[in-house]
Amino acid sequence: MTEKIYEALQRASSLLEEKGLEAHTARMLMEFVTNKSGATLLADLREPLNEEEHRNFWDHMRELLTGKPVQYVIGQEYFYGYTFQVDENVLIPRPETEELVYGALERGRKLFQNRPIHVADIGTGSGAIAVSFKKEWPAADVTATDISEGALAVAKQNAVTNGAAIDFRQGDLTEPIAQQKWDIVLSNPPYIAHEEAALMADTVLDHEPHNALFAEEDGLYFYRKLAENLPLLMNKSFLIAVEIGYLQGLAVHQLFQAAFPEAFVETVKDINGKDRIIFCQTLE
Repeated sequence: MTEKIYEALQRASSLLEEKGLEAHTARMLMEFVTNKSGATLLADLREPLNEEEHRNFWDHMRELLTGKPVQYVIGQEYFYGYTFQVDENVLIPRPETEELVYGALERGRKLFQNRPIHVADIGTGSGAIAVSFKKEWPAADVTATDISEGALAVAKQNAVTNGAAIDFRQGDLTEPIAQQKWDIVLSNPPYIAHEEAALMADTVLDHEPHNALFAEEDGLYFYRKLAENLPLLMNKSFLIAVEIGYLQGLAVHQLFQAAFPEAFVETVKDINGKDRIIFCQTLE
């Protein structure tokens, strides 16, 4: 007898819960396998899975039960309304990072109006920030960098898939962008202190790239380097936006205020009320 959607979901959720894994990932997997989402899946819960859907669902479930994040299992994640390919070369884009893109777009449009601007995304990973920014501000000239060749391969594919023309450059931090001046610089750098690894979920620690997660100096290394190097690279009117760890607000705020004493530096909380983004900009 063919298994119905709701039956497969119930069984999969129970198996995940038994292993201490997140049960809701079974629904994400089912949406991917059946190409149904939201209300459509809900309306079709009593529909039977066809043979291919059934095989694909349980093949992928075997991977999920190892603790592999569902985004890596299905090879994609949604970010800012766009679909991004992800694999273990890149971090899985988080909803909090969407707030960095939104805030940068909002502030950038006030600061630059409709002028052509040059934007750099440092440590682009999957390309989620750079691609989303370019899609939302097509006139912007966007450059994206990463030290990882594997990450850049993923980001380039995401730019093609989403129809975003972006200049990709390989290199460490500001090195690939040091030959010109910039209007906007965006970055979600590694910011987790090595000592915090013991507190992290196994699904993150065992699968997501450590070079994109961890940083020296209690997680502050990359912010210190950015604060040191960016003053010489920014145009007279500029905007910098960096994502931070929720306990790093004061430290990163001070680094950028010291580097840009005439600028307005702002610490912004995320949807969960935690410090998440530092904006540093010239006053209008």
